[in-house]
Amino acid sequence: MRLLLIGSMNGQIGAASQIAIKKGGTVFYAETIEQALQLLRNGQSADLIMADVKLDIYSLIESLKQERICVPVVACGVAADTRSAVKAIKAGAKEYIPLPPDAELIGAILSAFSIQTTPVIYKDKATSKILQLAGQVAPSTASILITGESGTGKEVIAKYIHANSKRSTGNFVALNCAAIPENLLESELFGYEKGAFTGAVARRIGKFEEANGGTLLLDEISEMDIRLQAKLLRVLQERQIDRLGGKKPVNVDVRIIATSNRDIVQEVTNKTFREDLYFRLNVVNIELPPLRKRKDDILPLAEYFIKKYSEMNDIAVKPLSAKAIERLMNYNWPGNVRELENTLHRAVLLSVGSAIEEDAVMLPHFLEQPAVTSSKDDFVGRTVADVEKDLIINTLKHTLGNRTHAAHILGISIRTLRNKLKLYMEEGINVPPAPNDGG
Repeated sequence: MRLLLIGSMNGQIGAASQIAIKKGGTVFYAETIEQALQLLRNGQSADLIMADVKLDIYSLIESLKQERICVPVVACGVAADTRSAVKAIKAGAKEYIPLPPDAELIGAILSAFSIQTTPVIYKDKATSKILQLAGQVAPSTASILITGESGTGKEVIAKYIHANSKRSTGNFVALNCAAIPENLLESELFGYEKGAFTGAVARRIGKFEEANGGTLLLDEISEMDIRLQAKLLRVLQERQIDRLGGKKPVNVDVRIIATSNRDIVQEVTNKTFREDLYFRLNVVNIELPPLRKRKDDILPLAEYFIKKYSEMNDIAVKPLSAKAIERLMNYNWPGNVRELENTLHRAVLLSVGSAIEEDAVMLPHFLEQPAVTSSKDDFVGRTVADVEKDLIINTLKHTLGNRTHAAHILGISIRTLRNKLKLYMEEGINVPPAPNDGG
């Protein structure tokens, strides 16, 4: 997690920095909004911005939008300053952190916005073979295509390859091609010069230059527009990029790892993915099987997530009961490792007693295997939307109203959660209030 702090934060900048570092973050600092923007334009990566609420948060967020810099912002201010907190949220801040900083809250914020994934936790023979292949090709310069269902851990394997490559001391830069609108993706990849388009107030380095000497992960590359695929192919062939509005090409030395949860061969057949780009990327293909086909990974992963979220929430680490283990092993895991992580995060928070029991392992009953039958009648005759509403409201109660924490547990974006809560409130449903009116 790369964290950019802006402003004095009422004299709490040092304390906030130390907490973030202890939680695994890398921290850098800017006194003003303009200094922060200049750092970002010049290629300093950030996964999250924490800004003093006394600064012009609206101006900061608008500048990021205009310059197409996709970094979420949270505001920080004294706990009693409710008015400033509300103003910051209305300006577009994702969260409000009261000062003096609270270690648990900052930990939850960093976890919610972090792009970091878990280390490689495994026991299954299928995963062992994949790691053997990944380790074998890591020292090469070859482009690698990682395929598999959503949530199987493709980014984890990409980071494993980078860490075991000759580029391990260079940057690992990830870009989700599916999360960025088509008209913005080109400038994200290649950067732009001042005046290249409306809002380009200064030169900005793109992901290729940011990853120079390291590895660039193009996540869900099959979502990339075919016109942009042609430009990407040229970069792979010539090792040069053209910034938008630039007058001369820029040399880059980047290893490409691409991922997709689609059948790319079928996409090539459908003419939605270039065949020449596919062959250029697919020097080595690593296919990750779904979690249901590597069941021996479930328990070690579950134990890892229990330890992770117990420590994050200052809760004693508890073992899984036999019935809870049976429930985990009998489930098909359509969301794979990502769904398992969210399930265990919930279980840690909901569990009472000395062990994590079956009732704390909350799973969609309409997707469970027949062996898991408890409380199934409770859902008969109810709509999916109704069940979802109960799950969201109950999770929010357990997080004491903290929207970011709840969204992370539920495995949805904070924006999606806020939209659903707005709908519930319009329906007259009692929604747990956010802490300090800032969640």
